[in-house]
Amino acid sequence: MTVPRIVIPHEHGGWAMVSVPFGAGVMASGPQWLHLPLFMAWLGLYLAAYPMLQSLKRKADHRRLYTWAVIYGMAAAVCLVPPLIGHPSILAFGPVLVILLLINIWHVRHKAERSLSNDLCAMLMFSLGGAAAYLIGTGVWDYRMASVLLFSFLHFTGSTFFVKSVFRERNNKRWVTMTRLLHIILLIIPVLAGYPWMSLAYVYSAVRAFVYAGRTLRPMKVGMIEIAGAVQFLAWFVLF
Repeated sequence: MTVPRIVIPHEHGGWAMVSVPFGAGVMASGPQWLHLPLFMAWLGLYLAAYPMLQSLKRKADHRRLYTWAVIYGMAAAVCLVPPLIGHPSILAFGPVLVILLLINIWHVRHKAERSLSNDLCAMLMFSLGGAAAYLIGTGVWDYRMASVLLFSFLHFTGSTFFVKSVFRERNNKRWVTMTRLLHIILLIIPVLAGYPWMSLAYVYSAVRAFVYAGRTLRPMKVGMIEIAGAVQFLAWFVLF
């Protein structure tokens, strides 16, 4: 029996969202060996969700999509066993992830997957990976965990607004203005949350928004800008 051609997500932003919040949680809590199988499980869940969502958009190729969803899902389940044994409370993230995934599915079925509400839902889902990584590293549910989730969510919210401002909404002056205003707010929130130095993590994003929002950029350049932004954002968690 031959395995159908592999199915891998093509959205580069998705790879950043699945890894950056998780990395932030690891750095905020301190690396533990259980982080490795947890990340493999988290990656497997992301890979499994992709073909399932794609199957809702396509009328053909369902067998290949379902096959890879099962393969990724089984791999994720196996990798999840050690973290669950070490920290059973991680199961508490399950119902929240299911609810967010169902919201995502609703948007796909209604052909509204590019809507801002769906983007925010997806960013919250990925940010939970950082909270889970923090729980594995510390074993506690506390304010710092919530802060890891919050800062990750804010970072990708800024990225979403920026990317839209140079592609689909670049001619929308209202959207460009909202993008720049949002990035000013991002500089203030860490101060209010009690982590004033984390405001520096959003300086790069603010400069990016004020310089490029509303302009026409090549996808490659936008990708490089976003990669640099993700790396510098993650680096600030050394101080967390």
